[in-house]
Amino acid sequence: MKTIVVLPAYNAEKTLEKTVRDIPREFVQEIILVDDSSSDKTSELAQKLGLIHKKHAKNSGYGANQKTCYHLALQRGADIIVMLHPDYQYDPRLIKYFIPFIEEGYFDVMLGARIRTRREALAGGMPKYKYISNRILTIFENLVSGQNLSEWHTGMRAYRREVLESIPLILSEVCDTASQLSEWRWDIFSSRYGDNTKESFIKCSNFIRTAFCIIS
Repeated sequence: MKTIVVLPAYNAEKTLEKTVRDIPREFVQEIILVDDSSSDKTSELAQKLGLIHKKHAKNSGYGANQKTCYHLALQRGADIIVMLHPDYQYDPRLIKYFIPFIEEGYFDVMLGARIRTRREALAGGMPKYKYISNRILTIFENLVSGQNLSEWHTGMRAYRREVLESIPLILSEVCDTASQLSEWRWDIFSSRYGDNTKESFIKCSNFIRTAFCIIS
């Protein structure tokens, strides 16, 4: 099966090379980077690293970036698509544990979750405001969707091709993709591991938009 890793990037120049270096190439055939009109040299570095890459003419937001990533991967014949944030908030080496479970048909979707316990999340560098908002919305989304995931808003996901083909991605500008998966009742598995990063305050707005999406 052909596995493609997609990297939705914005100003990822500082961490991109490390991320790409740690992607297990024995499991991955292609890497696609979509640059959402970065102001740094993300695209230039992607070209230097030999990645398949595309740059948006203007900043279109995280949702649009993901859609471009998934469309390109599907067009290039991916059987398994792994979405990974290129800011090294998630360890790329763990991709090798995701792929066999999807190849063998155990799961259609796998999500990497940073949050296992409050102490672990905060010790790993997650700001309190981010932890609280993440927990509140994850509980809310689990109740609404009937799922029991440890984290919905994850930057490391693996999908079987058929899952993405069944979701109207053109309509997912605001909605988080994972929120749509429960509606189609695909088998979802959430893996857990630590994280030692800090994220910017602006990303909190993604939680609010997702909540409105689920309610509507």
